[in-house]
Amino acid sequence: MDRRVYGVETEFGLTHRPETGRGLPPDELARYLFRPVVDFGRSSNIFIPNGSRLYLDVGSHPEYATAECDDLIDLIASDRAGERVMHDLAMAAQERIHQDGFTGAVYVLKNNVDSAGNSYGSHENYLIPRTTHFRRLSGILLPFLVTRQIIAGAGRVVQEDDTYEAHFAFSQRADHMWEGISSATTRSRPIINTRDEPHADAASHRRLHVIVGDSNMSTTTSLLRYGSTDLVLRMIEAGVPIEDFELENPIAAIRAISHDISGQARVRTRTGEQVTAINIQREILRRVTRFVSERGAHHSHVDQILELWDRTLQAVETGEHQLIDQEIDWAIKKRLVEEVSHQRRLDLNHPRLQQIDMAYHDVHPDRGLYHLLVRRGRAATIVSGAQVTHAMTTPPPTRAALRGEFLSTARAYGAECTVDWVHHKLTDRPLEAIMVKDPFAAKDQRVEALLDKLGDRSSELQERSLEERSRQGATLALTDKYTRAPGTQVPEPPLI
Repeated sequence: MDRRVYGVETEFGLTHRPETGRGLPPDELARYLFRPVVDFGRSSNIFIPNGSRLYLDVGSHPEYATAECDDLIDLIASDRAGERVMHDLAMAAQERIHQDGFTGAVYVLKNNVDSAGNSYGSHENYLIPRTTHFRRLSGILLPFLVTRQIIAGAGRVVQEDDTYEAHFAFSQRADHMWEGISSATTRSRPIINTRDEPHADAASHRRLHVIVGDSNMSTTTSLLRYGSTDLVLRMIEAGVPIEDFELENPIAAIRAISHDISGQARVRTRTGEQVTAINIQREILRRVTRFVSERGAHHSHVDQILELWDRTLQAVETGEHQLIDQEIDWAIKKRLVEEVSHQRRLDLNHPRLQQIDMAYHDVHPDRGLYHLLVRRGRAATIVSGAQVTHAMTTPPPTRAALRGEFLSTARAYGAECTVDWVHHKLTDRPLEAIMVKDPFAAKDQRVEALLDKLGDRSSELQERSLEERSRQGATLALTDKYTRAPGTQVPEPPLI
C-alpha cells in the first residue's frame, strides 16, 4: 500500500482544583466543559470542520479523534490541534465555574493514568489492505508493540507499593493492558483491538485499531511512534520474512519491560528463547532499514524516523539517555524529574514528583511543563504553532476535506446537517444522503451538487441562521474558533 490513512483518538484527563475543599466531580465538570459543544451541535458528540470528531467518552473523559490523514505531519498537527480545542473548552468552563460561585482552575491532561490509578487511552488507527493475513500480522506486530514503549513511551514515576519500589518506568499504559488481541476496548483492554470498522470499502480495507500506546506530548516521539509502526506494517504487507518473536505471555512481558528502564528485562518467546526489548527492536529495525534500502522511502521523514529509532535504542542500551532527552517523551520527563529530585533532595515517592509527572501533560500552553521545556529549548518539535492553528480549522486533503467543506458550507447557510466518517446528510433532505467510502477522496461531485442546492434557499436559511445564533448567543464565540474553516468559498454567516 503506497498510501495509507492514519488517525489517533485521544482521551484526556480532566480535573478541577479549587482554592479550598474538593473539586467538582468528573461528570459535572465534563458538563461544564462540553456545554458550548452541546449548545452548538445539540449533542456531546460532534464533528468539526477540520474533519475531526469531538465527544465525551465513557467515564466523562473528553475525547478528540483526528480526521483521517495520509501524511504523518498532518496527523501530528491534527492531534496537537485537539489539545488546543480542549484547552479552549477548559478555559471557557473555568470562567463559567467562577460565574457560578466556584473557585480554582480546570486542568486538561494528555496522559493515561490519573491519581486514583484509572487509565484512559490513546488509540491509533491504520488503514490496511483486506488481503493482509491477520494472524501473521498480529504475530509480528504484537512483539513490536509490546516493546515499542522503549522508543515511544510517555514515561511515568511509579510510586512505592507492595509490588514495586519507587522507580521510573517507560510507559503509563503498560500496566493497564490485559489481553494481546480482543474485540473489546474497555472490559479487557487488549493491545490490538479486532473490531472491524474500516469506515471505508470493507471489501478492500480493514482498520487496524491499536490501543496500547501512551499519549505523547512530544511531536518527535509521535513521529517515531506512528512512523515506526507504519514501516513495520508496510514490511508485513509486502510479505517480507521477519524473525519469530511471538511472546509466550505478552501481558507479563509488556509490564516487565516497562518497569526496567535499562531495557534488559528478559521475556520468553513461544519457542522458549529469552529475549530483551532491545533484541526485538534491534532486529525489527534492521529488517525495516533493509526494506527501505531495497524499496525506497515512501515519504520524506523515513530517514529521520530510522535515525531517531536507532539513536533511541542506543540510548536505552548504553544508559546515555541524554542522547534523546529532547526528543523522546520518557527521556525528557525522566531528565526533568531527576533534576527536581536532585535539586530539592526528594526521593521518587515524594508527592512533588508525582505533580511534576502530571504537569508535564498539562495542555495549557503557558502552564504545562512540556510546553515550558519547548520554549526554553529543552524539547524539540517538528510542528510549528502556525501548523497547529491551521489544523484547528482546516482538514487534511483526504475525505476529511469533504466533511469539512460540507459542515462549513451548511453552517454558513444556516442549514442543519449531520455527518459521520462516511455519511453526509442535510437534515431536511434525508433521502439525498451521500456515502463516501473512499478515505482518500478530497472531492466528490455528489457532495458538491448537494451543497449547490443550498444556494437556491439562501435567504430562508440565512434568516433561520440569524434566529438560531441569537438564541444561542455567546456560546458561539468559542465554538466558532474551531467549527468554521477559513477560506471556504461560501457566504459569511450573519453577525450576532
